Formats: sequence, structure tokens, C-alpha cells
Amino acid sequence: MATHAEPITLAVGGMTCAGCAANIQRGLSGLPGVESADVNVATRRAWVRPDGTLDAAQLEAAMRQTITSLGYQVLTPEAMGGRGRDADAGHEHGGHDHAGHGDSGHGHAGHGDHDRSGDHAGHDHMRRAHDEHEAHLHADAARASDLLRRLIGAVILTVPLLVVSMVPAAQLARWEWAAAALATPVILWAGWPFHVSTFRSARHGAVQMDTLVTLGTLAAWTWSAVVLLAGMDAHVYFETGAVIVTLLLVGKWLEVRSTSRAGEAIRALSTRVAAEVTLADGTVIPRDQLRHGQLFLARPGEAIATDGRVVDGFATVDASLVTGEPVPVSVGRGDEVIGGTIAGAGTLTVEATRIGSETLLAQIAQLVDKALTGKAKVQRLADRISAIFVPAVIALSLVTLAAWLIASGDVDRAFTAAVAVLIISCPCALGLATPVAILVGTGRGAQLGILVSGPEALEDSRAVQTIVLDKTGTLTEGRMALTETRVLAPDADRLLAAAASVEARSEHPIAQAVAAATEQRMPLKDFRSTPGQGVTATVQGAGPDAENADVTVGSRRLFDEIPEELAAWAAEREERGQTVVFAGRTKAVGTGLLGGGSLGVVTREPLTAEAALAVRDQVKESAAGAVNAFRSLGLAVVMLTGDNYRAARAVADELGIDDVRAEVLPTEKAAVVEALQAGGHRVAMVGDGVNDAPALAQADLGIAIGTGADVAREASDLTIVSGEPVAAADAIALSRRTMATIRGNLFWAFAYNVAAIPLAALGVLNPMIAAGAMGASSLFVVGNSLRLRGFAGYRARD
Repeated sequence: MATHAEPITLAVGGMTCAGCAANIQRGLSGLPGVESADVNVATRRAWVRPDGTLDAAQLEAAMRQTITSLGYQVLTPEAMGGRGRDADAGHEHGGHDHAGHGDSGHGHAGHGDHDRSGDHAGHDHMRRAHDEHEAHLHADAARASDLLRRLIGAVILTVPLLVVSMVPAAQLARWEWAAAALATPVILWAGWPFHVSTFRSARHGAVQMDTLVTLGTLAAWTWSAVVLLAGMDAHVYFETGAVIVTLLLVGKWLEVRSTSRAGEAIRALSTRVAAEVTLADGTVIPRDQLRHGQLFLARPGEAIATDGRVVDGFATVDASLVTGEPVPVSVGRGDEVIGGTIAGAGTLTVEATRIGSETLLAQIAQLVDKALTGKAKVQRLADRISAIFVPAVIALSLVTLAAWLIASGDVDRAFTAAVAVLIISCPCALGLATPVAILVGTGRGAQLGILVSGPEALEDSRAVQTIVLDKTGTLTEGRMALTETRVLAPDADRLLAAAASVEARSEHPIAQAVAAATEQRMPLKDFRSTPGQGVTATVQGAGPDAENADVTVGSRRLFDEIPEELAAWAAEREERGQTVVFAGRTKAVGTGLLGGGSLGVVTREPLTAEAALAVRDQVKESAAGAVNAFRSLGLAVVMLTGDNYRAARAVADELGIDDVRAEVLPTEKAAVVEALQAGGHRVAMVGDGVNDAPALAQADLGIAIGTGADVAREASDLTIVSGEPVAAADAIALSRRTMATIRGNLFWAFAYNVAAIPLAALGVLNPMIAAGAMGASSLFVVGNSLRLRGFAGYRARD
């Protein structure tokens, strides 16, 4: 019997609160063959780790049967159209099956079965991620639309209902019947999502916050209907139930709007490479038919189809999608290339060494998926408290009813007191406490360039102790700039203008940095590029006496002689982490072919460097202020980068960062964060590249710089739109402030209820007064949340 050590993950629709997740988790945990189970209400995923005693297919089938028998849906690619219309369906991108993960770096060429398995496992994983994401998008949109439709209907009916019920002048003959006609669709139709959730939980012996909503509103409606139909001389409470439903619909709709997340970035990662591949013989095949050992072409501007080894050709490769570093890498025969990176000038012939789930890009996607699976384990505070509060309130309401019947025998007073207990306990303020604070907090954050994904991010921000900062694109600009020059020639301006003119013809980031240093341009011709080394062109008037000259800009390998003064100057700058290129001139003699057939420069005199140009990735202006802000928040600062240690140390010294982790591979960044967590640290990670995405997802709090890769933003809890690192400090401060507001809201919401419940049970508060107290608590919650609009942040102090 096959064993299946990897977790099985299913996307689940129909979950509306933590109680739903707890119901499913209990059901899955009791299945044979399950070692452990977890259900995440935020990501709408059910996750099971098998114990190996059952076949994977059998266990997955049992999981599906259990979930559907509990009244929920397993979202599948086929459900995109049908399930998407389910108003209760979950949101966010769906779960991914972790089966079929391949080992990185092992091609096993020659084993056809392995090739096919590894290939399809990887592509099935990404295809399933894409399809389930689409299903969740449909469900998300449908649920938001359904809630809005119900809310609009409830408001239209509740406003005149309040007028009829509260204004004596509007209470014409038989006004109670008009109130009943207005309240019934609000309580039964608009409140249906709450009732469905209650009935579903009740079927399995569970209660939740929606249970109080259903009991309170239906009790008020039922009692009022009985009074009306029986002609009893008692007050009717139709408006109470309608107001409760309307307020809670506002909260639920705000909640969906504030916590819903789009998942296009993960889908974009899964479709980053082309659907078709051109083989070395010119044959075009679908990418999922590519096998280990096959040769394929990577042409200029194309994404490399899969991980491989260059067997012919020379080109620059833009690996920023994966490495996050700005400078393209020069590759030639024998060098490894990564699938999804972009080939520059030159065509490569590549041998496929890793395919499907074995590729680095697929591993990054799977690492993000794995980290997200274990994310958001903290349940919402209101739902945690409701595990005790809701059953206690129901019991107290029944005790109140029985006590009044025994003590007085007055059915009217007994039922009124029991309903008052339920009404005063109905969580209107609780329903608004989190979403209103989130809406105000995230609205203020948006004004400051900060996007908050949801309540889990706010909770996680409170306990963060250490912040890990990616260097490139986070603390630095992510693009090269000319910082210093040393020119030995007397006509320095002419030489620099000529060098900039030549570099302007190149798309290399270093060349662009040199070209951007001056706007002066000189006419040129015969532009030639030596891959991986530099460029040359014949520039009009570039010579020492304004004659035409061949101007060369590039690495020291292009030059016959580097003067000692320039060499020493360059070494000093390189020690500081800068990159140095040289510039020199010779008489214009044209071009020709060098040995081996490569295009190069033919000169009749030695090429001597006349200038050295230092470029570097510039540190952002706000970086130093950001580091100080993090420290003021009580955070230890760590800098993490895939760059070399010398460049990393130079940036760290400039910013005053002591803890530097350099030369870290993309797949190792998450491991560094995990190691810090293992040491007892609660870690926040700030990054911008695809290579940062697993670390962002692994961290207790992920903060993505918005100028970076979309997938990094998808894996994060907070996103900084402005790209300024000091905004990350503002994000943490705002998150902490918002979470403190939420906790204050919840405390006062419960305090109102706890103080009023005994009065309601004693008959001092009738349901109308109870509804008024409930409304007051809601107003307090909203007012307290609105104080977040005054949050200024660290940038306002600069």
C-alpha cells in the first residue's frame, strides 16, 4: 500500500467563521489515517498530514466526503462556474496539493517514468493553484455581491420600520401589521446567511456568534408575531430584530471588503514561463512535454523555459524575478540558468536539467504555498470568546425564562425578560468591532501607502521582536547609479560625455547608470558589444584633439593597461561594495573579427584606461530613518541579501546595521527566518522580490515593498505601496494601533453586554431598552475606531 507523507490540502467553500473551521477540523481529525489536521478560515483550506496507513487517494476521498457531509463544499476547478455563485463560499486563492514535490537539483536523466511523473506533478500543482484561485475569486465576488444586495434591501425596509415603530405620529391604525410586513423580509431574507450558519452549526452540536443573532432576531420576531396574531396587550419588537440584522450585515459586508485578498500574483508566478518551448532543432512543443536532457533555445527577450545548463551561446540573463538583484548575470557554456528568468542579448542552447516541480520557480511557489498553509492560526478574538460566551448566554436566557415562570407565572414578563437577555447579548458591537477598526485603519494606511491584508496581520504585528530587511529594492533603490569618477585625461568632460554616449546604446543596468549621469550626447557609429565585458563605438569628436575616436567602456578585461592610480582607486571602491568600470580611447580604426569568430575591436595601439567609473545600488533616502524607527519600536534589525558580503556590509555600515546575512540563496531566505523563529524570535520580514516571497510567507509578519514583485506582495501581510522602508515602520505602528483599537472595541462591547445582561434577566430592561444599549455600544465602537484617522506615522516626524 502506498504511503503519502506529504500533506493533502483542499480548498473549502462555505466557511463563514472560526466555528465552521473548528467543525471541519474535528471531522477531519477523526478520520482513519490522519496524523493531524488544520483548517484555516482565512485561506479557506483544509490541511491534513497523513500517518501513512492509508493510500493518498483513499484519504483524500474520505476528506472530501467528510467536508461535504458537514454541509460545506470542496472547491474544485470544475466548481468555478457553479460554486462561484454560492454566497457562502470562501475567499482567497485556494489550496494546493503538495503531492509530487521533486528534489531540487536532481535531473535523473534517462528515467522516462520519473521524467513524466516529475513533469506532470509540477505542472498539475501550478495548474491546480490557478484553477482553485479562479474558483475562489468567483466565490469571493458572489459573496460580496450577495451581502450587498441583502444589506441594501434591509436598509430600504428598516428605515421606514424605525419611523413607524418609534414615531408616535406615524403609528396609524394597525401600524403593527405594517411593521410586521417590513420586518419579516429583513429578518428572514436579509438575515438568511446568519441563520444558515446557525443551522449548519446546530446540526453538529456547535454554537457560534451567529447563533445569538438567529436566536435573538427570531425570538423577537416570533414573540411579536404571536402578540400580533393573538391580539395580546404586549409590546412588539419587529424593529429590534430588523435593526440587529441590518447592523450586522453592515459589519459582515465591511469585513468581506476589508479582508478579501486577490490572488493573481501566485497565478502569475505559475504562468511566468511560456506555454511553448522551441527545441534546438526548431521543433515547438508544449512546455509540459519537455523532458530531462532535451535541448531547447532561449532567445533574446524570452523567458527561459526551465532550469538547465547552457551548452552553447553567450548572453546576459535578467534573474531579478528570482534573485531580486538588479544586475543581469552573464552566462555561457557550462553555466546554470533558472527557468522563468529572461534572456538578454544572445541566443542560448540549454539542456533541461530540472523540470516541473523540481525547478527553482516551482519550489518557490511551493514554499510560499507551504508557509501560507500554516499561516493565520490565531483565531479572531471575538470567535474565541464566543466559545464560552454564546453557550452561557443561551443558558442564561433559558434560566431567565424558567425563573420568571416559576416565580410569577407571567408568560409575558418571562418571555420579555428572556428575549431581552438574548437581545442585549446579540453581538452588534462585536460584529462591528473588528471590521470597522480594520476599515478605518486600512483606509488611513492607504493614505500613507500601507495596505493591510487582514486581522491576522494586525494580531501578528503586536508580538514582533525582530525585523529582517532585504537589501536590494528595500533598503536600496534596486537600480544602479554612477556615484564616483576618477579621470586621468585632461579633457575629462569630453571623455565622460563620450562614455555616456556609448553606454546609452546598451541596455545593461551598469551602462544605463553611466548614461544617466549626463544628458550630453555625441554622434557615434559602429557600436559593438563584447558580451559580459563591455561596449565600444566610434564617437565623433571624442579624441583628445576632438578627432573621432573608438571609445571603450567596460571591465578591466577589455583593456591592455590599467594605470596604477586607477587600479588602486577602483580597488578601494570595490572594497566598499561598488562596481567599477573603465573607459578609454584609441584612434578610430573600425571593427573586425577576432579569433574564434567573435565580433570585437581591432586596434593598432594598446587600449589604456583613462577613467574609472564607480556605480552602486543607491541606498534609499529614508533607509536610515527606517532603521532608527524600527529600533524605536523595540525591534532588532537584521539585513538579509543574496548579494556578496562586501556589498552588503557596505550598506549595513552606512545604515548602522550590525547583523548582516549575505550571499543567501533564494531558497535559503525562508530558512534564515525559520532559524530566527526557532531561536524564540517573532520575526517580521520586509522584501520586494520573488526570492523574498517564501521568507515573507514564513515570517510571523510579512511586509512587501510595493515596487517589487507581485508575488512578494501576495505572500505578505502588509504591503508598502510607496516603496520607502520607513513606511514599513509606519505599517507596524499602524497595525499595532489598529489591533489595540480592536481589542478596546471588543472589551467595551462585552462590557456593555455583561453589565446589562443581569438587568435584562431581572426584568429591568425590556428588549427595546436592550436594543438601545446595544446601539450605544455600536456607536462607541465606531467612534473609537474613527480615532485611527489621526494616525500620523514616523514619516510625519521627519
